[in-house]
Amino acid sequence: MQLDINGLTPKEFLEQYWQKKPLVIRQGFKNFKDLLSPDEMAGLACDEMVESRRVYREKGEWQAEFGPFESYEHLGETDWTLIVQALNNWVPQAEDLLKCFDFIPRWRLDDVMVSYAVPGGGVGPHIDLYDVFICQGSGRRRWRVGDLGPHKEFAAHPALLHTEAFEPIIDVELLPGDILYLPPGYPHDGVTLEPSMSFSVGYRTASSRDMVSALADHLIDNELGTKQITDPDRGLSQHSGLIDDRDLSRIKQQLVDTLDDTLISEFSGRYLTQSKCELDLPEAHLGFDVEDVKAIIAEQPLIRLGGLRCLYFAATIGSGVMYINGEQVQFAKGASEVIEACCNKQMLTLEDIQTWFDDEAVMAQLTQWVNAGYWYFDDLD
Repeated sequence: MQLDINGLTPKEFLEQYWQKKPLVIRQGFKNFKDLLSPDEMAGLACDEMVESRRVYREKGEWQAEFGPFESYEHLGETDWTLIVQALNNWVPQAEDLLKCFDFIPRWRLDDVMVSYAVPGGGVGPHIDLYDVFICQGSGRRRWRVGDLGPHKEFAAHPALLHTEAFEPIIDVELLPGDILYLPPGYPHDGVTLEPSMSFSVGYRTASSRDMVSALADHLIDNELGTKQITDPDRGLSQHSGLIDDRDLSRIKQQLVDTLDDTLISEFSGRYLTQSKCELDLPEAHLGFDVEDVKAIIAEQPLIRLGGLRCLYFAATIGSGVMYINGEQVQFAKGASEVIEACCNKQMLTLEDIQTWFDDEAVMAQLTQWVNAGYWYFDDLD
């Protein structure tokens, strides 16, 4: 699968459009094929581990409900949409789509969402707070996009935040292989013209509020940030109720000193590798030993589990630090090569790993990950 952004290079796209303005990308994917069938998608939405929802209109009123679902027969042939989040956690083919957008780092990735809709189906006019590439699969869908502005939002349903009517700056029909890129804040509304599927690759960052809340939990859980203000040079106070400028600076400096690079990288590494949705992990330890892994990888590659997040920082990779699924992992210094392979590659081959066969710590860690289901062998028959 190859991406063509209207003849633009990824660098040109980032400079001209990323978080700046919407873009219709005609035939971004040639001969695009759905990553799964509607029946397979419906089956996923029946699984309680999979995040799914249905949006439909009933007697002119918007309705929404959350899975798992047992039946679809009552929905009829018009005006409804089925949505499954984190498709990349469950369908390996979604990785092929994600790779096309790897000019944006994976720490910014939210997930791949898939929607199936019948004629008239949609989720209503709304505004997203994240970047999204809406990739049209089978069928046709009409999209209207408005400009940035003070658009009034309202709850069309407790689970649906809609926006008021807007004047479109884009009014387009997407065909299979077409892509609509939308930065945050642009109102948009998609209505299906015939039974269709679309695959949305979304990128977002957490709000400062969410990050600060999680950071507070990290400080408490790890008993960090306990240092108090010292002020042996305090001068005479003339006003007992006053926080003067020097004291305000002390308070600010206390917080700044707590939030040093070490704390921020450790916290954000853990935070950014947490999966927001369930992963398709085995229920029990798989029982491989190091020699098993060595023998099997000589015959076939190890594949990273879809949705598994693993990252590293330029500042700490030299000291052997990486982050995976919300945890910090410490290798010995000099393990940069294996960290880069684990974090940057979806598949680990014999060539990637063989030079590490004699490193007991690396192979023990890799085997532990295989037994946890983080990496797997595709064919063990």
